[in-house]
Amino acid sequence: MQPQQSVPTANSRRLVIAVLVITGLKFYFASKLDLYSDEAFYWLESTDLSLGYSDLPFMTALLVKAGSSFAASSAFAVRLFFLVLGSSIPLLIYWIARPISGQRAALDSALYSTCLPLGGFLGLLAVPDVPLVFFGLSALGFFERALRTNRYVFWLATGITLGCGLSTHYRFFLYPLAAIFFLILFSAERRQWGNPRLWLAVSVASIGLAPIIWSNIANQLSSFTFYFVERHPWEFQADGLLHIFKQAALVTPPLFVAFIFALFHLYRSAKKKDRSAALLLSFALTNLMTYMLLAPWTDASSTSIHWPLSGYFPLIIALPATLVELERWLADRWSATLTRRTLLTVPIMGFVGTLIAILGVSSQAYHAQLQPILGTGVLSNKMAGWKEFATHASDLLDNEYQGTKPVIITDNYYTAAQLKFFEVTDIALTLDRSKAVRDGRSTQLSIWGMDSKSLPHFAGRPALYVNEDSTLRESDKIALMTEMCRQSSTIRVLQGLDLFAGEKAFSFYAVDSLIRKASPEERAKPCPYPIVAWIDSPPESAEVQGDVEISGWAYSEDIGIESVELFIDDRLVQTIEYRKSRSDVVKARSVKTDPNSPNLGFVGTWDSSRHEPGIHELALRIVNNAGNERFYGNRQIVVQKR
Repeated sequence: MQPQQSVPTANSRRLVIAVLVITGLKFYFASKLDLYSDEAFYWLESTDLSLGYSDLPFMTALLVKAGSSFAASSAFAVRLFFLVLGSSIPLLIYWIARPISGQRAALDSALYSTCLPLGGFLGLLAVPDVPLVFFGLSALGFFERALRTNRYVFWLATGITLGCGLSTHYRFFLYPLAAIFFLILFSAERRQWGNPRLWLAVSVASIGLAPIIWSNIANQLSSFTFYFVERHPWEFQADGLLHIFKQAALVTPPLFVAFIFALFHLYRSAKKKDRSAALLLSFALTNLMTYMLLAPWTDASSTSIHWPLSGYFPLIIALPATLVELERWLADRWSATLTRRTLLTVPIMGFVGTLIAILGVSSQAYHAQLQPILGTGVLSNKMAGWKEFATHASDLLDNEYQGTKPVIITDNYYTAAQLKFFEVTDIALTLDRSKAVRDGRSTQLSIWGMDSKSLPHFAGRPALYVNEDSTLRESDKIALMTEMCRQSSTIRVLQGLDLFAGEKAFSFYAVDSLIRKASPEERAKPCPYPIVAWIDSPPESAEVQGDVEISGWAYSEDIGIESVELFIDDRLVQTIEYRKSRSDVVKARSVKTDPNSPNLGFVGTWDSSRHEPGIHELALRIVNNAGNERFYGNRQIVVQKR
């Protein structure tokens, strides 16, 4: 590739301001957002530094540790070095591009990197993609300089950055693989195989494999098995064919089309023996084609979102020259105004996409303020409410345990991590057997003694059990509660926590003393099983008038239901008659210990004519014999005029 002038439509001054805006937004929201579940686990890893873990090598944990050393229980500190690395990507792009395309085009490339939505987003969260991309691009830049100058310092730097990348994630393997493809397929550089300086770089880089090899040998290949066997279905899925369209939407269509032209531009230049073009093409295609070809057989939720990101940055470097070429081609066919406006959509839509990505995720920091405006079910709360949760848990410990330190047990690993992050406890265990397995972290939790296998070691100790109800199905809640009751002498319900109109809800239970399980049948009685219910009538969005039948069923194993009450628009209207025979429910739901069985049904009549015509909110408050209550069945109904 020969140095090119910058694309005329790029406004460097405005884009420099854009870099500052994006960086400022990331730093601001990084201080406002609570930790995401993955971030909480990486923080947990950082408290026990090791060469490798069951999910990743050490680099992510090391960066989290470095940031956390500045402040305890600070999400911003956890993200600090990720913010620095992610925000430096435009400078890194400029450094790589300058000897390839010239200073002015390199500046444009750096600024275009802010218009790649997921690329501009990098650094907001403490995730391994940040060091993966940073070390990958660093290795690309040093490798290009090593090939051009053959200086020892660049070969050595190539090896070091590759080694750091290999100590970050398995997906980094595509970077050295791209270099191998380049050295094999680009005939002008095959001579490098006889260059001892190349083998110096290879030797240094191979040190980065030590954490992966060590952690797999120490843990029966659990990490390798998870990533290459268990995580992916390895069966053809037609949805995977949509991979390219999902990527086009994430990248933004104009930029995605420009990237396709950039690939053709690099290919033509590579055929003319342009080493830089061949190098960029190799790194771009190795990443992009690998995920495109594997998409129908792999974990679609990951493959189709952020995994191909590394393949786009080499194309960013080629983008200014590509847009110049496109402008010349379009100028012969369109007017100058139409050409300029068309090319302007590339950076404008890309930059808007970056802002949407940052603001979309960061909106969780203002969940409570935005929910009344946007409504429920719109915003995610994965990075919201954890401070309130930790405060509530801490208050329960102070009020219920009077100075003693109970063992805290949770239904998922990230809740346990959050409790330790906020220093609520130093002993947190989890019954998690689903998400921990899906995320490849069950082995690591077992190594730390944080899984359910460690519960017998705490026999005789009091405990606080926590369920994140809003993430659990009813069947999961019942299974988890059965497990806890088998581990407890007695267990009782404490004050729960509802956040964001119930979208993030936790239940808390006090265990007087943990016991060793003697047999599967032994458990605490009564066990505070969750209230399970169903409304048969009226359905969601029902149009009603006059007398309306309110019917359904409800039960609470071991305890039984005391009352069912009808609420309209958050106001108590009447009590619904309970204890109607529902043997069908007993059979279908395998109800065993509810004292009211088989009389689990409720039926009542509500006079809707007492309410104004229009949309109203209907819900039931179900109270069991232990005094615990559950609001259930929130739905909209339409009262019509009689």
